[in-house]
Amino acid sequence: MSRLDWNSHPSRTLQGSVRVPGDKSVSHRALMFSALADGRSHIRGFLEGEDTRATAAVLQKLGVHFETPADGERVVHGVGLHGLRGTAEALDCGNAGTGMRLLSGLLAGQVFDSTLIGDASLSKRPMRRVTEPLALMGARIDTQDGLPPLHVRGGQALHGIKYTLPVASAQVKSALLLAGLYAEGETEVIEPHPTRDYTERMLAAFGWPIAFEPGRARLSGRHTLRATDVDVPADFSSAAFFLVAGSIVPGSELRLPAVGLNPRRTGLLQALRLMGADIRIENERESGGEPVGDLIVRYAPLHGIELPEALVPDMIDEFPALFVAAAVAQGRTVVRGAAELRVKESDRIATMAAGLRAIGAAIEETPDGAIIDGGALAGGDVDSHGDHRIAMSFAVAGLVSQGSIRINDCDNVATSFPGFLELANGCGFELSRAA
Repeated sequence: MSRLDWNSHPSRTLQGSVRVPGDKSVSHRALMFSALADGRSHIRGFLEGEDTRATAAVLQKLGVHFETPADGERVVHGVGLHGLRGTAEALDCGNAGTGMRLLSGLLAGQVFDSTLIGDASLSKRPMRRVTEPLALMGARIDTQDGLPPLHVRGGQALHGIKYTLPVASAQVKSALLLAGLYAEGETEVIEPHPTRDYTERMLAAFGWPIAFEPGRARLSGRHTLRATDVDVPADFSSAAFFLVAGSIVPGSELRLPAVGLNPRRTGLLQALRLMGADIRIENERESGGEPVGDLIVRYAPLHGIELPEALVPDMIDEFPALFVAAAVAQGRTVVRGAAELRVKESDRIATMAAGLRAIGAAIEETPDGAIIDGGALAGGDVDSHGDHRIAMSFAVAGLVSQGSIRINDCDNVATSFPGFLELANGCGFELSRAA
């Protein structure tokens, strides 16, 4: 299969309304909780991405029936907490780290054995941060020296624990809470910094008794989930590329409707405002337990900042886009406390630094972040290393470069943002498939 590469060319201005796809994190969780609920749940706004479809395919192999009345919709016929059926087939999570980590907690409480596998990129991502605390609950999960595949042993008697995460991670927290559904006693997870609370909000919406506040969640096992309809908000991480693009391309104004505004997710919004961005929120409301609103971004000259470390956990997926904003802002931007970026789909600090240097930016890597001196971008060739967020960030950089940027290895953009090229070009991007 031929590799997908892009060319991103300078743009004059960006205008229009851009409805980005549904939130990936909410879509994963909606599938899992609907599958484990008693009754029929209807999910609207579902992200039709490769990652979320992989999670749906895993649940189908485990005996869950789905209907697809239209794109972006799933009707899930829940099997109840103990209704999943084992399979001898490997369960392929594709590129979905969220899917694999959450499923490891869900499967730890089943009576059957399971094997979770992933693609080449996912197979290099660390899993001990999940498997070790799950083992404290009584789970048995074998790995390849801490890496996938994960062999989850069924029939284990799980018990609740009180666990303080060494590194803040919504995925690890969620895996422990999912295992806690099947555990005897109480499971409590404490975080060094609050992370996104999608799992907690959705468990409550599905009727599971849970107590949570920023940085702490607690539940007991042996209850039931009730079928619930879920409206998935537009994905803030997908909106991030348009927030940066609208901020840096002179004369631009973009409206992004119905974006999820979970406070544990919107650190980039605060960071861009600190840099001088003109972003306002209209029509704030709540949908399916999640705050949403329409974002309007207008061009504004940006300046460098020392990013407050308190914002880092709330924008961990948005750093590639922030690095682009910093590279064209006036002055210096300093990022610290973001070592987690080195174990994402790629080492995002190293990959962004190499790509930005290749197009003329001044950036210095540090172990847990970067120092970026803003200026003009010259254009050139960059390699995304198969990382969807890196590819889309350099598509944004091409809008304000002096020459075009060729972005290599963009196939994985479909994991989180199907239709990105068409949607971006519809509001003024100059993005094309490279020959």
